[in-house]
Amino acid sequence: MALPKKLKHFNLFGNGNNWQGEIASLTIPELARQMEEYRGGGMNAPVDIDMGMQKLEFQWTPAGLIPEVFENFGTSQADAELLRFAGSYQRDDTAETVPVEIVARGRHSTIGMGDAESGGNNTGSVTTTLSYYKLTIAGEDVVEIDVPGMIEKVRGVDRLEEHRQNIGL
Repeated sequence: MALPKKLKHFNLFGNGNNWQGEIASLTIPELARQMEEYRGGGMNAPVDIDMGMQKLEFQWTPAGLIPEVFENFGTSQADAELLRFAGSYQRDDTAETVPVEIVARGRHSTIGMGDAESGGNNTGSVTTTLSYYKLTIAGEDVVEIDVPGMIEKVRGVDRLEEHRQNIGL
């Protein structure tokens, strides 16, 4: 019998600020492909054509007010914000722990202050659209996406390298 690796602890850092204890929850960016259905002559069924990545977003919930979140709001710089998620996953059958790190660059598209209630929890919400994403598990770079640089590495293989060469980049 094997048990899954579960997230036991995490922290979020923003532009070098340590937000230990200040983040209630977060939604790790979803990696999604933009698919286009195609069925040509002589084909009995359609197939999906991969048209590249969908937009990357990092959504997170501050447990209260974090003034630094507003420093770059409205910037025209696509990578003004640096976020670093550090997570510790553990298996309860072997007690093995696995470090997971996500480094992301982008800019905040929305900052919600949440409901203001005296004595209430008063959590907010932040959505950061990403221009860069890197997932590292147990020290191994698993996924690295640099949108403006047209780089998409999965386990060390750059899936866009030939396309960059083809267009002179």
